[in-house]
Amino acid sequence: MTSMALRRLEPSSRMGDQVFEAIHSAILSGELSAGHRLRIRELADELGTSVMPVREAIRRLENIGLVDAVPRKGAVVKSFTSEELLHIYAVRRLLEVEAATWGASKVSSHGLARLEAEYHGMEQAVSDRRVIDYLDHDEEFLGVVYEAADNPVLLETIRTLWHRCRSYKIVGAQRALDSGQPEHLLTYQKGLLDALTAGDPQAAATITGESLDVATHRIREALPDSSTEH
Repeated sequence: MTSMALRRLEPSSRMGDQVFEAIHSAILSGELSAGHRLRIRELADELGTSVMPVREAIRRLENIGLVDAVPRKGAVVKSFTSEELLHIYAVRRLLEVEAATWGASKVSSHGLARLEAEYHGMEQAVSDRRVIDYLDHDEEFLGVVYEAADNPVLLETIRTLWHRCRSYKIVGAQRALDSGQPEHLLTYQKGLLDALTAGDPQAAATITGESLDVATHRIREALPDSSTEH
């Protein structure tokens, strides 16, 4: 059996939640990559638990769109087609442009300080070529903005969409680093930070939309019928 580097869990009344969080984190970090088969007994052995909480965790992951049940194969970490990603990014654009507009008009001085800290965290992660740390800081950065919009349902929905396309985001960030263009990972965040510091909701909305438009274009280039080399 190939080790999946999942941390063995300590017995707890929260075992079901712990198993879910462990597998969920492994998917978001890329340790369990898209297409990886989730063998229940192997995961239970790795985590030091029975099969029941693992089975329940996989069911919960399927409900939030991170796992697929594949005939004759069982549960696998979800792989998204380019078309599916386009649908996700279309919804992200609708929600995040609105959230950026609302958030930019309400973000506090404390929020701006948090944004500065997360931006510096992104810079360091890019410098160190730590993709997962970069994405974590990026999502926390945007989370500060969208949290200021003061609509918990909006923020929760956006975070769910981020989780669903995390594997794609990992590949995209790694590609930017490997291509020798790490600045592409910071351009829009710096523009958004400047817009928020200036208290300019329209600029914040425009930059957010442009960032997601670039990602959508990148996905379109990867479509099988695209004439563009990728």
